[in-house]
Amino acid sequence: MSTNTSIDFSSSFWNAKYLLIDSRMLTAPSQTIFFALNGPKREGSEFIRELYDKGVRKFVVTVDFDKGYLYKEATFVYVENTLQTLQEVTKYHRELFPDLPVIGITGSNAKTIIKEWLYTLLEVDKNVVKSPKSYNSQIGVPLSVWQIDKKHELGIFEAGISKVDEMKNLQRIILPTIGLFTNLGSAHDKLFDNRTQKLHEKGFLFDECQTIIYCRDHEDIHEELRQKKGELFHWGVHQEAALRIEEIENQLVFLNFKGNKHQITIPFNDEASFENAMHCVAVLTYLGYSFKEINSRLSFLKSLPMRLERKEGINGTVLINDFYNNDLGGLQIALSFMGQNQENLPKTLILSDLLQGHNDKTILYQKINELIHEHEIERFIGVGNHLSQHQNDITIDSQFFDNTSELKNAIRKQEITFNKEMILLKGARQYEFEKIAALLQRKIHSTRLEINLDAVVHNLMFYKAQLQPSTKVMVMVKALGYGSGKHELAHTLQYHLVDYLGVAFADEGVELRENGIRTPIMVLTPSPDSFETMRRFQLEPEIYNLEMLEALEDFLEEDENDTPFAIQINIDTGMHRLGFTAAELPILLEKLGKIASKVKVTGVFTHLAGADEEQHNNYTLNQVKEFDKVAASIEDFLGYKVIKHCLNSAGIVRFPEHQMDMVRLGIGLHGIEVNHIKQDDLQTVATLKSVIAQIKTIKKGETIGYGRKGVASKDMKIATIGIGYADGFNRHFSNGVGKMIINGKIAPVIGNVCMDMSMVDITDINAVVGDDVVIFGEDLSITQLAKAIDTIPYEILTSVSSRVKRVYYMEG
Repeated sequence: MSTNTSIDFSSSFWNAKYLLIDSRMLTAPSQTIFFALNGPKREGSEFIRELYDKGVRKFVVTVDFDKGYLYKEATFVYVENTLQTLQEVTKYHRELFPDLPVIGITGSNAKTIIKEWLYTLLEVDKNVVKSPKSYNSQIGVPLSVWQIDKKHELGIFEAGISKVDEMKNLQRIILPTIGLFTNLGSAHDKLFDNRTQKLHEKGFLFDECQTIIYCRDHEDIHEELRQKKGELFHWGVHQEAALRIEEIENQLVFLNFKGNKHQITIPFNDEASFENAMHCVAVLTYLGYSFKEINSRLSFLKSLPMRLERKEGINGTVLINDFYNNDLGGLQIALSFMGQNQENLPKTLILSDLLQGHNDKTILYQKINELIHEHEIERFIGVGNHLSQHQNDITIDSQFFDNTSELKNAIRKQEITFNKEMILLKGARQYEFEKIAALLQRKIHSTRLEINLDAVVHNLMFYKAQLQPSTKVMVMVKALGYGSGKHELAHTLQYHLVDYLGVAFADEGVELRENGIRTPIMVLTPSPDSFETMRRFQLEPEIYNLEMLEALEDFLEEDENDTPFAIQINIDTGMHRLGFTAAELPILLEKLGKIASKVKVTGVFTHLAGADEEQHNNYTLNQVKEFDKVAASIEDFLGYKVIKHCLNSAGIVRFPEHQMDMVRLGIGLHGIEVNHIKQDDLQTVATLKSVIAQIKTIKKGETIGYGRKGVASKDMKIATIGIGYADGFNRHFSNGVGKMIINGKIAPVIGNVCMDMSMVDITDINAVVGDDVVIFGEDLSITQLAKAIDTIPYEILTSVSSRVKRVYYMEG
């Protein structure tokens, strides 16, 4: 036990492979130190019992933790601030490697993609340690830096801040020798006084850098960084740029460096990717690589998907795709993501050779074997010469292939088959596992709804931050999770400890239970014939009228289960849809009294009719007042407390004083803030995409589509898109009302929307068959589409057909 404010980080306690802050990410208990960080809703110490039972024996806790005596075999370090201690121990760890060159990356955008591209370009001849995913926060940076080992020759870490005074902490932990500033954008603007302050704060990362790399064309960035003591190495079209761009011709870039002319090919057309690639070129130039070598390595770069994707596979399988790089840290993250998807399916791992890591490959693959067992993988398929040579180190059911082509052929010939299992595809980019994914992915529709699970979590945490610590959260996953998929979304919500889920019908709740969801579930519109099903699957029906209550009474007379049936009572305070009125309260209580021993009223709630509009404020407050009175009467009658809830997404923002015991989060989770008060705080969750199926040239006066409603006002080029009203693209978007985005430009709909297709005008857009088309997403919001056809965002989102495949992903 230690309570010293000055900790000896050289003691044996700190000799651990993993620092853990999230109990769900545990991999190797005997090699782990758990830091009990306190969050807005839970204290880290709540998870000590669970971790102790799983074998963790080292804990860092706050001084007010008084239960250490219960854990006889554990060692506790007591500190004032566990986050600060996490940062201090990793700072100490970084200082053990004073000669390690480290690239520190900051800026508003593209930190992660540039880090990954630099890793791709430099891992060819260096042993590189880098931030996993986008670990760039006050917690993420320490966890990244802890990975540094004596075998590493270069570090690449990103650092992000959202408020004043954060970067100084990160600088002391990373200790970058080379700084890279990406750009200055609008992210987190409102948390700083102005852009100048934000730029200044980000610049603290470079205070001790020997060299700082950036684009000279951004004058504000130049003015800030020229005040640093490090050498400036910049690129751009500016005449002062050390690496000057003289001309750009398609993908060819003509450079001038130290008076010598060079030519490279940037394999991208869009402005953002070009800038990101040039940052990488500048870093490699500074490190002394020849332009011939740089140009050769640039061909390695692709528009990396930078995310873990979850898709439907063949034969009832689920695919998790992660094949833009492969290292031990990335494998751990992918396996953890796999663990969040808790369907009752056996787990299969398809893994390529790890191209960097421990020099002793036997030790490396033994560590992989440990991870396989820790994450309960039942089947392993290895691809690559190293894995084939070390197949004896993998001690579960395994098959090995020397290369991807061998595995592809085996799948095509059905020498290897997959059925009702969860498959993680984890490979280095050069193994082209996307070709394996193409064979295993269920072939449905080219149109797809992409669901950003990171954005789901961000939005959930935003709403949780508006609540008191004791307030519970119910998330509505009815109507296919507002179009986003029921059980896939529910797994993410369960992983992040929401208190309740809400569904419309009992069948939806049963599907969740059958797919591993254990979170309490309320059924909003149950039918009497589903009471037995709800009882069996532990679903809580909403009881909303006397007929339903009498049907429940009849069911309970024959029910032999001794456990009280959990129910929730709906009170109609002015919505006038479902629910008991105040006038019906006496008979409600009378009938509840008759079945009091056989039911447990877990919750009482009401629906607010106009919580999103200021003009209805008095009506809303009267609803709340009436509900308070009725709920109190029910509690008095029952003799125990129930969960009282009335606020929806709109109400959480507008009426925080009426949170009661629980709130119900619906459309807000999907990044749509119907009040428009906090829209900037939310992230876009769903992006609906399709592809160009065909391109035609149409002469002036010719007509397009059914009814010949589209008429070419000039010679024009049109694209046929594989989405129609059967997919949820409403027919009211016909004839210019609807718009899509193709290669960053707006393409209006021309003619009538068909059942399976729509036509758009691309006369002024450079596009080819197969190009992606965005129907809604970040740049064309669901709210904009709803306004165009005079409806509400709910209808747009929930109208996306079930035949449109859902792709779930986490950003890298």
